Parts: sequence; structure tokens; C-alpha cells
Amino acid sequence: EVQFVESGGGLVQPGESLRLSCVASGFTFNSAAMTWVRQTPGKGLEWVSAINSDSTITMYEDSVKGRFTISRDNAKNTLYLQMDSLKPEDAALYYCARGSDGAWDYWGQGTQVTVSS
Repeated sequence: EVQFVESGGGLVQPGESLRLSCVASGFTFNSAAMTWVRQTPGKGLEWVSAINSDSTITMYEDSVKGRFTISRDNAKNTLYLQMDSLKPEDAALYYCARGSDGAWDYWGQGTQVTVSS
């Protein structure tokens, strides 16, 4: 059974940082591209970042470029999203998902990020 356990969300002030983690199980993690997406009531579902299986390719949505860093540790079956210089508009429920280019077949339960002063 494919499973993801996300963690690391929380309440921070603008300008602060968070690191999200996503521990995967039930499939060969080191063979899969992975993605972070986020969801808000106002914007709906938004793609944030993706990484290929061996970390040689990373991609970012324009609004997070230079502030967010996606990475993975295949030995630990874990995906990360380092989020720096957080803005109120980054507040969302963040999910990790297997796949890339919109072809995501499994999702985690999400971790909530709140950015507020």
C-alpha cells in the first residue's frame, strides 16, 4: 500500500522558515518523481515544486523560486520542502504526491502551513 506521512507544517510569521517532510512507503521511492502541491480555499490546487528520482532535476512554481528548495533522501524514503522567507500567500495545506507533470497518482494527507503576523 502506497502511503505518505507529511509533517513540518505550523504557524509562522512572515519571513520565517519551515521545512516540510514526507516519508513514503509501499513503493520504490528512488524510482519515482515526486511533487509538492498546495491547496487553499481561494486558489484551489496549485503545483509548487517537483523533483526527479535522482535529484538531478528540480522545478518550481514562479512565486516560490528562490525561496523554496525541494530535496529528497532516497536512503530514507523522504521528500523535503525547505520554505524560506514565507509570505502570507504561502499559507495552504501542503501535500506530497507521487509523479510529476500533473500525473500524480498517490497523495499524502497534507500538512497545514499558516503564515500570519
